[in-house]
Amino acid sequence: MIKRTLDNVEVAGKIVLMRVDFNVPLNNQQQIMDDRRIRMAVSSIRSVIDRGGALILMSHLGRPKGGGFEPKLSLRPVAVRLSEQLGMAVDFATDTVGNDAKAKAKALRGGEVLLLENLRFSQSEKKGDIKFASKLAAMSDIYCNDAFGTCHRSDASMVAVPSMMAGKPRVVGRLVQKEIEYLANVIENPKRPFIAILGGAKVSDKIGTVANLVEKVDRILIGGAMAYTFFLAKGMKMGDSLVESDYVDAAKQMLTRSGHKLMLPVDTHCGNTISS
Repeated sequence: MIKRTLDNVEVAGKIVLMRVDFNVPLNNQQQIMDDRRIRMAVSSIRSVIDRGGALILMSHLGRPKGGGFEPKLSLRPVAVRLSEQLGMAVDFATDTVGNDAKAKAKALRGGEVLLLENLRFSQSEKKGDIKFASKLAAMSDIYCNDAFGTCHRSDASMVAVPSMMAGKPRVVGRLVQKEIEYLANVIENPKRPFIAILGGAKVSDKIGTVANLVEKVDRILIGGAMAYTFFLAKGMKMGDSLVESDYVDAAKQMLTRSGHKLMLPVDTHCGNTISS
């Protein structure tokens, strides 16, 4: 049982700073192609505003260079879609810790929602910068992590911000709570055959997970771009496909350790562009 949960903390009259995962796919016209991650956050958002709390949402989107605003990776379209999902206006700050964010955070009232601009427009987010984190932390009374997809990262919003809020409630949201409880149950009491499917672009993000799972599962199916690093480890030519050269040795070791358990795609699709 997870004790530090959003539903177990009093939020009325408080400002909750919630880390969400709004890293949704956008097309070239900045139209959201899949809003599932937004919809999955609604339950936790409702938990705050329906109980009289105010909410500041923060997220990353894509992989900006970290040198400032990049129009194609703005979270503004997410604010619009979230407004539609909630049936109410969601305010949007054009920065994260600048004048606009500070002013709008200060003006928040119970039942209102503010979405900050893309955290990764600042290099401080990926660096886990303490000063950046302290400015985010200063806006709120409660920290909530509801971004399960980024729980493994050491970004400022994931680690430094809650560390700057020592003495204040620091909890997990409904989505993270559900995922942790589900995974704990599945891993402790698995039904056989127990098969894990892992995707994504980076082996570096998943190699620890693979190492932990290989002793517990019957098969691990590897998909996504991370498969190319494993292909490279097997001596295959990858051309311009995305690989992590620094993790080829780790991939070789994992292939040897896992034996027949780790399975890679039997075919792949090559193209110069990705289109729907």
